[in-house]
Amino acid sequence: MNDECEFCRIVAGDRSAHVLYEDDRTVAFLDANPAVRGHSLVVPRVHEQELLAVDDAMAPAVFESVRIVANALETVLDPDGFSVFHTSGPLVGTVDHAHVHLLPRIVDDDVSLSLSRDRLEADDASALATRVRESV
Repeated sequence: MNDECEFCRIVAGDRSAHVLYEDDRTVAFLDANPAVRGHSLVVPRVHEQELLAVDDAMAPAVFESVRIVANALETVLDPDGFSVFHTSGPLVGTVDHAHVHLLPRIVDDDVSLSLSRDRLEADDASALATRVRESV
């Protein structure tokens, strides 16, 4: 546990949160500053800055909890869909504790997660795919 981390304090029960689900590896709670109704965060119980760097069992446990909470939110809120995302490195924001955002979405909810798109060139794609396969 990191005493400076607000998510660690939530996991430890030292800071209040509206917990939706918890198990031995994860805790899911409502975001205190939601983008939409039901905006939730799923965090590992252990303090890790990077979700992709956790042990082999942790990332699947986090995403299993995302699935469980999404199913419950589906029942309760009947959204049109979900956005699920994770960022890493300096893009994470103000909390250095790995987490996944789960946003129930409705048509015209003003949430913008759009990406600028470009054409994938065959030569570049082939070279990149080769390098990644060699690195795996």
